[in-house]
Amino acid sequence: MNDWSSIYRSVFPDLVRFLHRKVWDEERARDLAQEAFVRALREEPDKPRPFLFAVAANLARDEARSAIRRKRHLVLLQGGMDEASTADLEGEMDRTETAARVRAALESLSERDREVLLLWDGGMSYGEIAAETGLAAGAVGTTLARARKRLVDMYEQGVRDHAARG
Repeated sequence: MNDWSSIYRSVFPDLVRFLHRKVWDEERARDLAQEAFVRALREEPDKPRPFLFAVAANLARDEARSAIRRKRHLVLLQGGMDEASTADLEGEMDRTETAARVRAALESLSERDREVLLLWDGGMSYGEIAAETGLAAGAVGTTLARARKRLVDMYEQGVRDHAARG
């Protein structure tokens, strides 16, 4: 049984910071963090912190997709696209495609590598990551370095695959 009050106090600020870097809106980041906690309370995960960050990443991705759909609808309602809005829309689509490639690369990693990266990205120290994952404290840096390399390799493979298809 998890102590959700303690988890909330310790994880919520990191989760909001993580989400703010994704959605660039402090209020929306707080709303999404709250939604991540609601989902975690329903699921009762064994490891709440990584679960919360994974849910938050998915919520941020969904938020980006919704924003693009809203922009497209607005452009259609305005009766066409001028050159500036086309560039904005294309830039937004590029950012969304990049985020999708990063997500795919992240999902291709092993559960341990993904967890270590998400915990590190969430602001946890090596010692905290070791305690959360069961890794030896000395192994966290090595695991993180290898996970970063694998993430970059998988991302670059995704870019190459996309270029070959397109």
